[in-house]
Amino acid sequence: MMSMTGKRRRKSAERTIVLVAAAAAGLVLGGTAQAQQIVVQGNKRVDADTIRSYVTGTASGSPEEARRNLLASGMFSDVKVSRSGGGTVVTVRENNLINRVVFEGNKKVEKGTLEAEVEAKARGGFSEGIVQADLQRIREIYRRAGRGTAKVSFRTVDLPNGRIDLIYVIEEGDKTGIKAIKFVGNSAYSDSKLRELMSSSEMNFLSFIKTSDVYDPDRITNDLDLVRRYYLKNGYADFRVVNADARYVEGEGDAGWVITVTVDEGQQYTVGAVAIDSRLPGVDTQILDGEVRAAVGDVYNAEDVEKTLSGVTNQVARQGFPFAQVRPTGQRDRASHTVALGFVVEDGPRVYVERINIRGNTRTRDYVIRRELDLTEGDAYNRVLTDRAERRLNGLGFFKKVRFSNEPGSSADRVIINIDVEDQPTGSFSVAGGYSTQDGIIGEVSVSESNFLGRGQYVRVAGTGGQYSRGVDFSFTEPYFLGYRLAAGFDAFYKYSDLTRYSRYETTVYGGQIRVGLPITEEFGVTLRYSLYNTELTIPNSTKRPYNDCSNPIPGFTTVNPAGTIDPVSGLNTGGLARYPDNCAFNGEASIALKGSTGNTLTSLAGVTLAYSTLDNLAQPRNGLYAELKPEIAGLGGDSKFFRVAGDVRYYKEFYEDVVGFARFQGGHISPLTDEKLRITDQYFLGPSLVRGFAPNGIGPRDVGSADSRSNAVGGTTYFGGTLEVQFPIYGIPRDLGLKGAVFADAGTLFGYNSRTQFNVNGDAIINGIAPGGACAYTALGAGAITVEPECLNVRDKMTIRSSIGASILWNSPLGPIRFDYAYALTKDEGQKIYNADGSFLGRVGKDQLQAFRFSGGSRF
Repeated sequence: MMSMTGKRRRKSAERTIVLVAAAAAGLVLGGTAQAQQIVVQGNKRVDADTIRSYVTGTASGSPEEARRNLLASGMFSDVKVSRSGGGTVVTVRENNLINRVVFEGNKKVEKGTLEAEVEAKARGGFSEGIVQADLQRIREIYRRAGRGTAKVSFRTVDLPNGRIDLIYVIEEGDKTGIKAIKFVGNSAYSDSKLRELMSSSEMNFLSFIKTSDVYDPDRITNDLDLVRRYYLKNGYADFRVVNADARYVEGEGDAGWVITVTVDEGQQYTVGAVAIDSRLPGVDTQILDGEVRAAVGDVYNAEDVEKTLSGVTNQVARQGFPFAQVRPTGQRDRASHTVALGFVVEDGPRVYVERINIRGNTRTRDYVIRRELDLTEGDAYNRVLTDRAERRLNGLGFFKKVRFSNEPGSSADRVIINIDVEDQPTGSFSVAGGYSTQDGIIGEVSVSESNFLGRGQYVRVAGTGGQYSRGVDFSFTEPYFLGYRLAAGFDAFYKYSDLTRYSRYETTVYGGQIRVGLPITEEFGVTLRYSLYNTELTIPNSTKRPYNDCSNPIPGFTTVNPAGTIDPVSGLNTGGLARYPDNCAFNGEASIALKGSTGNTLTSLAGVTLAYSTLDNLAQPRNGLYAELKPEIAGLGGDSKFFRVAGDVRYYKEFYEDVVGFARFQGGHISPLTDEKLRITDQYFLGPSLVRGFAPNGIGPRDVGSADSRSNAVGGTTYFGGTLEVQFPIYGIPRDLGLKGAVFADAGTLFGYNSRTQFNVNGDAIINGIAPGGACAYTALGAGAITVEPECLNVRDKMTIRSSIGASILWNSPLGPIRFDYAYALTKDEGQKIYNADGSFLGRVGKDQLQAFRFSGGSRF
């Protein structure tokens, strides 16, 4: 029998089951009842239970809170929540569904840029609040793009099933860039000087073709850093930018940004003392002294301090102290305006690089960034080396911004380096145009990429065409060849040049070059080169350009003279020739030296370039020295066999603000490697590139037997020359227009003809014109024959110093640098006098050719 205790336990369990079941049923029935108490009205696409969840999910349960939550969902344009009896009634009006988002009128800003900024998206609900916010975002995009007056509105197009097309209508308006850049607190340098340091510029009459006057906050920040570095470089150790305010000014036809920069210059300091304080035993301080870039009496230069820090740090590491730290110190004496520089070398904490994180590079490969670092995982951490790496990365031009930061590693002696970068476009498609007195009108189309496939490689393809030249070239450079800091690359090129305006021939050059650049120091580098190219020289011979019709008569055009009297000195026919002005020798006949040099010349050339530069700016230098030496040898195969060396030294010095002095010396020499003479195409042909005021091919040895003054340049083997120039701002013209004036003086010479003097152009194995004794004379070739230049060459080769003075206008235009030169020749080779048979003076032959005005320029636009 079951005990009483067992019966009581069973009845208790049964009651518990009944109570749990009742509770569960109550919950289910209660939930259903509660759901039935929320009535949803007006919904078509949104599920009723979804709407109810916004009501039941409110913390307070109030109708107002439920209404706000539903509106915030973006699915409804209107919501009403009210109590009715014991239930809640929710009445909604659904937003239309966006079928697509369209932009109309955008020409200056790409569609992708706008799509990335707007919140309204296709297949999303339409919300007027979101659209209004989008309108403001689009206006801000245009404001940053320099079009602050742009007007933006929207309209919708109704579609079936509650769908719409959302259209943003844009009136871009005129460009409204930077109206003014003002500086407050500057006295050492003028506003125009500081604006010149910036990549941002003010609007002017050239704003329709330039983009530097578009307001960009990031670019302004970088510009202010350039200004800061300029002050620190020029002795203003206390300089700081106090404030930079950008204000947009509204105005009909006069809107734009006004940038006001407040600076505190402080005083200019000079170096009062320099010392290295080594606190490490065994360090050779004499070697460290050689790394110091500053000297007592110099104007304080923050860049010299940075270079000294880098040099001393590397030198100490080479001596076996990887954890050494080099700390700069500077004690200012404000009374004497001097600063005592010190470099303290001491043992730092033994901290290793645990990891280097590279973040933000969506295009550039990691190894391209890592190879700019002088340390890697496991190396001793050194702040100087990371600072230098940051400067290198910023200088690549691959990134919009670069930022280094540290964080603790897994232990106290470990550090993690974070490198945050932001890629920027590095490719360009450019159309270039220009004109010069030598090349005429010329155009170029090029495509270049400085970070090819994110590998840091440089690739360029360009094609040129113009009045007197055309060509194509391809260039490729790998800046880190075989994993070392070696810039290796190759070039392939083709160029045709019509030189008939200054000589009587055309050239076609095609070939290639390979090169490897080795940076020895930051200032000195070596480039090894090997070139293989073919030069084809041709002489046009047509009725329009009859430059070879004495040797190859043009039927029906070339005049055949009867025998006449030939002057033995000038070679002029004083009989028949004078009566026939259209005779072959007077319609533009090429020199016999050119005729004997027609055809192809293959040149195999190996050379090296030694370059040293301390220029402060490669494009527009103001201070510094540039020196280049280029020895070359040809003869490793090919037709040409010579040794050639050329040098060029340029020195710049800013005397006053924007007044820059420039001195230059250049020279070169070429000599054959064998007993054979040089080919005429291997010699130097010079003119305004050496001495302005003279035409291309206008100076140097000349064929005095040629009747055509434009055909008789035959080239020389040695040249040297010098230039003195002063560039200055033009009074009354705003400096931001980029116009400057210059005065100059040039002097130089070209001499030393070392090519053949006898040419069998008639193919009869007889050199016509050789007089007894071997001299080149002129003889009649018989009745009915064409009076031609002889097949031997009389060369006037004088080491006459040519000199000139002149003035220039330089314009750093948006199309690139443009230069106008006007030169007056002071000294020149007047040529050789010739006389008629009766002894009367006839004229001069072999004289220099002048060109007073020279214009050159043109670049990307």
